[in-house]
Amino acid sequence: MLTSPSSVPRLVVAAPSSGSGKTTVATGLMAALTARGLAVSPHKVGPDYIDPGYHSLATGRTGRNLDAYLCGPELVGPLFAHGARGCDIAVVEGVMGMFDGAAGEGELASTAHVAKLLRAPVVLVVDASSQSRSVAALVHGFASWDPEVRIGGVILNKVASDRHEELLREALDSAGVPVLGVLRRVARVDTPSRHLGLVPVAERRASAVDSVAAMAEQVSRGCDLEALVALARSAGVLSGAAWDAAEALASSLPPLVSSPAPPLPVPSSLGAAPPDPRIRPEGPRPRTPDGLEGAGRGHKVTVAVAGGPAFTFSYAEHAELLGAAGAEVVVFDPLRDERLPEGTAGLVIGGGFPEVYAAELSSNEALRKEVAALAESGAPVAAECAGLLYLCRELDGQPLCGVLDATARMSERLTLGYRDAVAVSDSVLAVAGTRMRGHEFHRTVVEPGSGTAPAWGVLAPRRVEGFVERGVHASYLHTHWASEPGVARRFVERCRTS
Repeated sequence: MLTSPSSVPRLVVAAPSSGSGKTTVATGLMAALTARGLAVSPHKVGPDYIDPGYHSLATGRTGRNLDAYLCGPELVGPLFAHGARGCDIAVVEGVMGMFDGAAGEGELASTAHVAKLLRAPVVLVVDASSQSRSVAALVHGFASWDPEVRIGGVILNKVASDRHEELLREALDSAGVPVLGVLRRVARVDTPSRHLGLVPVAERRASAVDSVAAMAEQVSRGCDLEALVALARSAGVLSGAAWDAAEALASSLPPLVSSPAPPLPVPSSLGAAPPDPRIRPEGPRPRTPDGLEGAGRGHKVTVAVAGGPAFTFSYAEHAELLGAAGAEVVVFDPLRDERLPEGTAGLVIGGGFPEVYAAELSSNEALRKEVAALAESGAPVAAECAGLLYLCRELDGQPLCGVLDATARMSERLTLGYRDAVAVSDSVLAVAGTRMRGHEFHRTVVEPGSGTAPAWGVLAPRRVEGFVERGVHASYLHTHWASEPGVARRFVERCRTS
């Protein structure tokens, strides 16, 4: 029987650290429950785009992120309920170690934080490959660290033998946390990785299907599915309504706080820093952060969204917000399509791995010229990370769109972390002064790192970055538009008027 989003059974799959097997267990559990005829709602804590692709493959439903830093704690429950509509059960894969969150922000955006916001029990996945009795101390520590987090069971991963399992179970008898599964190391469950984590599903569809099937088989064989479902049913009822794109657009307001904020890192050549929206103004404030009223009241416009193996990073809510604002969203593949969709009025190019496909992207000269012409016309173009690289003159020596007077190259240095940012320049996404939170995750460098009109002033580490030129907004920052729905409305309105 289908349940309401606020009461859908749910559990969070967490671990003491990265590499413990969360993705194997969470994805395998999703697939195993789906195979039993349940409608499973898949979710991922944090900003990661890759794991939700595997979740989607396992469940046949859109994988969705729950990020308390990018969207704010107050949206975690509503966004969860939105994704869980019509489902029998929800499985939430955690991020990193269970208590690891945004750096310097305490529990914010950690798996434990999200579990508390969802009133969900936690299943702790423990890599038991190099321990026996010590597992009890580890589990006891995690179970007692925060009394508001309820660890309802343990799944032991990478268990070597029957004797090893016996020792582990014996030790955990005294910890008061039941063992809900034991998984042996199975090589064919491993999924290939590279410089930014797992290889996305879109790049290895056939082999990814096999990997997910292997995960499901291992979880079905090694875990007590009935006990896991029973644990999920013990989750508390969530208060509040499910998130809705149209309602979010209609009610969006700029974020305001009364405390002063540090000055923005804006070069003196750009003049004074824009007003900081964290400071409550004395006079009337705009209805929305984009300065526009209403949502989706004009004629429909076509917004092309880059997809395919090279551009796999996108939050589902972005397309939903664009649609609610009055756009017809059409996905195209820059690796294969030589033309933009018919009637394209605006272009969104999200994240992905253009560095892996630089030669193929470069060889599609017809599309590169269309993208350049669209940008030259002043049409709205929003590009994040991979999209930023695609708009550069070249990437690792391969000619690309040439929209931006910048070059991109691979780097050995990983840039990773949450960012607090403020729009420096008016753009197709936001008025100057709009504050948003973002996330960076790349091993590339763009030179120069910003244009005459930068996109964002980043508060830590302090710098400006990105480009605002004509209708182009290009930046390394990944943002979640559910936190500022006016971004989508402003973009669609600019599509109508450009």
